Amino acid sequence: MSRGLVSIVGAGPGDPELITVKALKRIQSADVIMYDRLVNDQLLAEAREGALRIYCGKAPGLHSMSQEMIGRMLAAHAAEGKQVVRLKGGDPFIFGRGGEEALVLAEAGIAFEIIPGITSAVGTSASSLIPLTHRGVASSFACVTGTGSDGSVSSVRWDLLAHSVDTLVIYMGISQLPQIQHELLHHGKSGHTPAALIERGTTSEERIITGTLAELHSLALLHQVNNPALIMVGESVLIREQLLQMQQAANASMTG
Repeated sequence: MSRGLVSIVGAGPGDPELITVKALKRIQSADVIMYDRLVNDQLLAEAREGALRIYCGKAPGLHSMSQEMIGRMLAAHAAEGKQVVRLKGGDPFIFGRGGEEALVLAEAGIAFEIIPGITSAVGTSASSLIPLTHRGVASSFACVTGTGSDGSVSSVRWDLLAHSVDTLVIYMGISQLPQIQHELLHHGKSGHTPAALIERGTTSEERIITGTLAELHSLALLHQVNNPALIMVGESVLIREQLLQMQQAANASMTG
């Protein structure tokens, strides 16, 4: 039997319309789809009749399937000649463990391809009207994880990030928000730095809460912010208010 192909596919940040054309074609032709927790159900509905759908998502502290088992299942289905889609939220190579799965497949001699997706930082930046870069305000940005592989606060160099990056986007940071806030303030980041919490970015349930770095933890508690959510820190957060005011003025002039 001829060997199949594993497509490691980025599903985008949440809005199903932000899927790429190539990714959608792979979903529609797949024999097997192994999908993560944050994949929109509307994308799964695009699968052909008879396609096998396997949930292998991971919630904080709760993994439905080990990473080792995921790799073995991908290889096993492809070895049977099937077209397999490994469907991940965002982009497979940005905090998606896509590289780990690609290595497992390569070692097993399984053909694979990587299909990129819009990562949450990019999608959420657009949907929340907070630019990652903006002339005269921000010329650099960094995406980091707020939680380490063992569930503790990430070991990234907060001392360097506090001063070397204009816009900081923190994935998987809500559970570690007090420590992240402390690290940035401790290393000299101003407590007055604009910041935002964005829950379920790009979806119909999106919530955007803005304030300052010093207020972030209290805002998260007050508004009961839950995962999935991104933390954004930087002066470009203020651009959102300018854009909202301009939008409101434009809408008022059209209806006035």
